[in-house]
Amino acid sequence: MKTPPLLISTDGISLDPGSGKQGKGKGAVMAGETPQIRLRRLRMRSWRRGMKEMDLILGHFSDDELAGLSGAELDAYEALLSENDQDLYLWVTARLPGRDGAPDSAPQALDALLSRIASHAAARLGPDT
Repeated sequence: MKTPPLLISTDGISLDPGSGKQGKGKGAVMAGETPQIRLRRLRMRSWRRGMKEMDLILGHFSDDELAGLSGAELDAYEALLSENDQDLYLWVTARLPGRDGAPDSAPQALDALLSRIASHAAARLGPDT
């Protein structure tokens, strides 16, 4: 039986691959993973969410914006990817222009990133000018 690779968080703490907590907190990168491989891994996870709406929102965001994110923003994005799709969809759509709904329950640490994703989606899907 093959042993799963050891994950190292960006703060240097080893994470247990079997714990289900990969990507939580400050983010996790595979030991020896290059920045290019990390971006490819995050893009794949963005396009294969399990909920088509989130595939389209996060997939296009990852294609267009991921390479420009800082290391801390990538850590936050990776933590965001470990969240439930139904919650993510509500958190992102609540930030779209013209939505005056109740405040969402999104983690405050992800607020800026969720707003950036919502702005990207609104720009992509808005009316042509």
